[in-house]
Amino acid sequence: MASSLDLSAWWAKKIRNGTPVVVTMQNPNYSVVEIDGPGAAAFRSMDKDRGKNAKQFTWVLLLKAHRAVGCVAWLATALWALLRAVKKRLLLRRGFSTESDKPGKGRSLLRFLRAFLVLSVVMLAFEMIAYWKGWHFKKPNLHLPDNLHIPEATEIRGWMHTAYLSWLAFRADYIAYPIQVVTNFCIVLFIIQSLDRMILCLGCFWIKLKKIKPSINGDPFKSDHIEGSGSEYPMVLVQIPMCNEREVYEQSISAACQIDWPRDRLLVQVLDDSDDETIKLLIRAEVSKWSQRGINIVYRHRLIRTGYKAGNLKSAMSCDYVKDFEFVAIFDADFTPNPDFLKKTIPHFKRNPELGLVQARWSFVNKDENLLTRLQNINLCFHFEVEQQVNGIFLNFFGFNGTAGVWRIKALEDSGGWLERTTVEDMDIAVRAHLNGWKFIFLNDVKVVLCEVPESFEAYRKQQHRWHSGPMHLFRVCLPAIIASKISIWKKANLVLLFFLLRKLILPFYSFTLFCVILPLSMFVPEAELPIWVICYIPVLMSLLNILPAPRSLPFIVPYLLFENTMSVTKFNAMVVGLFQLGSSYEWIVTKKAGRSSESDLLMASERDSKPIHRGVSEGELVELNKLKDQQVAAPPPAKKENQIYKKELALALLLLTAAFRSLLSAQGIHFYFLLFQGVSFLLVGLDLIGEQMS
Repeated sequence: MASSLDLSAWWAKKIRNGTPVVVTMQNPNYSVVEIDGPGAAAFRSMDKDRGKNAKQFTWVLLLKAHRAVGCVAWLATALWALLRAVKKRLLLRRGFSTESDKPGKGRSLLRFLRAFLVLSVVMLAFEMIAYWKGWHFKKPNLHLPDNLHIPEATEIRGWMHTAYLSWLAFRADYIAYPIQVVTNFCIVLFIIQSLDRMILCLGCFWIKLKKIKPSINGDPFKSDHIEGSGSEYPMVLVQIPMCNEREVYEQSISAACQIDWPRDRLLVQVLDDSDDETIKLLIRAEVSKWSQRGINIVYRHRLIRTGYKAGNLKSAMSCDYVKDFEFVAIFDADFTPNPDFLKKTIPHFKRNPELGLVQARWSFVNKDENLLTRLQNINLCFHFEVEQQVNGIFLNFFGFNGTAGVWRIKALEDSGGWLERTTVEDMDIAVRAHLNGWKFIFLNDVKVVLCEVPESFEAYRKQQHRWHSGPMHLFRVCLPAIIASKISIWKKANLVLLFFLLRKLILPFYSFTLFCVILPLSMFVPEAELPIWVICYIPVLMSLLNILPAPRSLPFIVPYLLFENTMSVTKFNAMVVGLFQLGSSYEWIVTKKAGRSSESDLLMASERDSKPIHRGVSEGELVELNKLKDQQVAAPPPAKKENQIYKKELALALLLLTAAFRSLLSAQGIHFYFLLFQGVSFLLVGLDLIGEQMS
């Protein structure tokens, strides 16, 4: 406590010149005295410093005010741009989601969301009237009769008041408890899934700490015999399945033909399922071009396209010459492997007869194209860096990614080959190979394959629908085989409980149920509480863990969290479709590619085109190439692309915004902000304002 100075006695005895001012301030904490007179220079210097500090403080306030005004202006500009985009999209009505418009395809979920939206609007209106009339109870509880004062008959103000009180009693006695039970069940699933993700991250950290990775012993291509050196290079078959891949066929064929491997021990199969005659001619011409340069390459086209990609691969493996090959490398049409791909993958098979698959990591050429590609990159980096690597190191099993991998042909044959029973033939063959005792290796440090991620939300949505409906369909099909297999019980438990149920079924189920149904419902039935840590803390922690493999994406943590919840609608719908084998559970829609290439790819393409084609081209091939050039000149312009409007996402956007407005009545801050931003996120996605925009 500062000392208190009382100068009143001195002031009474002494007369001074001027107009002296003495201000004495006393309180329990401090005393301040200002004196005008001799010896006051020290006080004047302090006053001068105070004035200087006051000016600095004023400038700081002005700077903060300027920043605040700039932030408000930016928010206003963004809101205005959003409203203009919404108005334009709704007035023009450029299109609708094809999935919702087809009969029996996602209609049940859409009807449920519409009914939920109408009910929420009615309840909001009812609550607004009650709040306006002063009937609103701020802290309701499940035990309504013990904690809530029910007015006596003399206090009831008309039939509407009676109806509101009856609704409160009915809500607490019959609605809140079932909702709370479902909420607690989803929270338990949420915690289990979060623990699984944390364990995977700890496993990845351990791998990095101990520098664990698959290794190659010795020189794998050094001959142990006096005979020719080529005997150490096994026969490898490279397969490129494609279907109407006009934008990317050239770069994939070019990259496969330039793989560094003895030409007499390599064969490239171009498996074309295209139904467009022009594209077929283009691909056939590209194959012919490389064939004239001495590359062993063949073109195969099926007249009847059954079984999608699985049927295409199965047909190619039935060729007589396949029995001469030991390994097969598979690349989708948008994948461009580096020349040293086989030299980094094939050596792992040597002296490891139990190894059936070597999977390489993907690298993306268009990950920074727009916000959608950046968010996809976060998910895929976590998938490869954490999920695939940890499962490969500790379990020797993971889901085959369908491309950028090398299979031992004997492992494919022992597992029954490619089957056409699902749209996830890659996961199907991986599960069957695992049941037969084959081991897998994932090469996280071999980023030798460039590929694309979908740039438009329409393409990404269709891809995710297939990736989440296929595993559930496969789970129904292969569950009896898993139970009857001879693998250990813990491997069966890993397959059923973790690989399928937890990561393919539970994740989309609780994401949609908890954040898109229970959360807005709890705003209208506040007796059923959803803890703040479920809404905020754990999701933010899980998002941080997901972003760790892609640290440059840290600024996108909030958009990532909101977008993942937005995609839960598509994933939940796909999961239900696949689990119950509904109409679209066996539907394959080719993901559209943009044909992006890196600068190195473009330089390689220019060098390749500058090389002359070897003479000896047949007369028929020259006629075909000339006809193809004429067709390219006279080809009609491509069909105009348009952005879509997605009804389910729009319905959920309105539902969440309605629930956000309702949360204001209960003064629930975090709930309000979460519902508001999540509703805006659904609105942006529903109007197709994320990803590639068509002019």
